[in-house]
Amino acid sequence: MMDRFAETEILLQDHCLRVRKLLESDGEILVKWLTDPAVLEFYEGRDQLFDLERVNRKFFARGDGVDRCIVEWKNHPIGYVQCYSVEKNKRLHPAFSDQDIIFGLDQFIGETAYWNQGIGSMLVGKMAVYLEEIRKADWVILDPQVTNERAIRCYEKCGFTKIKLFPAHEMHEGKYRDCWLMARNASS
Repeated sequence: MMDRFAETEILLQDHCLRVRKLLESDGEILVKWLTDPAVLEFYEGRDQLFDLERVNRKFFARGDGVDRCIVEWKNHPIGYVQCYSVEKNKRLHPAFSDQDIIFGLDQFIGETAYWNQGIGSMLVGKMAVYLEEIRKADWVILDPQVTNERAIRCYEKCGFTKIKLFPAHEMHEGKYRDCWLMARNASS
C-alpha cells in the first residue's frame, strides 16, 4: 500500500502534530471547514462560503511562494496553516530592517472539536520555531483582527507581541476591521 504522504513534503512533525504541504485531495476538507459558520466567523467571514471551485482558486496552483499546508493531529486533518516570505518593499514597521528575513503566518483550526485544547498554541509555537530555525526568519508576523481575543491570547503565549495597530485593515463580513500587527523576534 502506498503511503499518502510519499507525495507531499512534511514541514514539521512533533508527537501528535504534523504539518504537511497541501494535496489536491485536500480540497473537500477545505470546503467542509470553509462552509462552517463557526470557522468563518474568524477566517474569511460567514458571508464568504467556499465551494470547491473557490477553494481551488484560492489554495491551489497559485505559484505565489506561499507554503500552504494541512495541520494534522494524530493523523487526522484538523486545520490549515500557510507561511510566506514578506518582501522587503512591504516592511510594515520600523523595527524591521532591510536585512531582516520576515515570514508571515496564517492559520485556523477547521475542526471545532479541537478548539480550546492548546493545539492552536502548539501549532503557532512550532511553526514559529520552524520558520526561525529552518527558514532562518528574523521575524515572524501575524495580523489578527483586534476582536479575535482568543487568537491574540494564543499568539501572546507563543511569544508574539502587538507592535502596531492597522485601522480598517481587513474586510470581514461587510466591514473593514482593525487588526494588530503582532511579531515574534527570533533573537528574543
